[in-house]
Amino acid sequence: MTDRPRTSPLALYLSAPHACSYLAARTSSTLFTDPDQAMDPDRYAELLAFGFRRSGRMVYAPRCEDCRQCISVRVPVDEFTPRRWQRRILRANADTVTIERPARFDAEQYSLYQRYTAARHSDGDMATASSQDYLSFLTTNWCDTPFLEIRKGDRLLAVAVTDRLANALSAVYTFFDPALTDRSLGTLAILKQIEWARSLGLPHLYLGYWIRDCRKMAYKARFRPLELWISGSWRRIGRDDEMPDSGL
Repeated sequence: MTDRPRTSPLALYLSAPHACSYLAARTSSTLFTDPDQAMDPDRYAELLAFGFRRSGRMVYAPRCEDCRQCISVRVPVDEFTPRRWQRRILRANADTVTIERPARFDAEQYSLYQRYTAARHSDGDMATASSQDYLSFLTTNWCDTPFLEIRKGDRLLAVAVTDRLANALSAVYTFFDPALTDRSLGTLAILKQIEWARSLGLPHLYLGYWIRDCRKMAYKARFRPLELWISGSWRRIGRDDEMPDSGL
């Protein structure tokens, strides 16, 4: 904890419109905190609860003029029960173990990250990230960010990079062996993060932004119940409720 008053002012800046990374033919704008202003886990936790997210040392939230599809979502972990298809994934991966590692460079993890981004994001900058770029993207010096490994024996299958805060876990980024599609490692990682949050007595796992019309982001709606940050408050979506069209 710090001696900073919780109500101390925070400078926010709005970027110029730029091409949207998720929806074709759309422009987006980003609201972000002053990178030169001190950040700490308590303030970051407050911002998470207002729909913000972290990438490297930057804390941001989408603020697009004519689109509200990026909706911050979180899982209330004590209410979550795996569905049948999720239980099948857990059973299929019963031969794996999860290991918490500190946030530092590891050649085996970096090699897996390179294979994953080459297979899934070959057209972007992530596929050519240097080791320094890799760490700068995933970590920051003001937050505890364990790397949750999923292993089968000596083989590293997946890594779920996760911010650990006093009142929540926040999923930062997950990468896995792209050849092992039958294991559904992305889903497994979220299920393991939910279990981890519950074991720590934390009420929420933040999953970042759900985007209905973006296949790479729409999967988050499959973890129910889910809470969505819409119009300045958290809205609960039950197991059988319909997801909204946007965050308006």
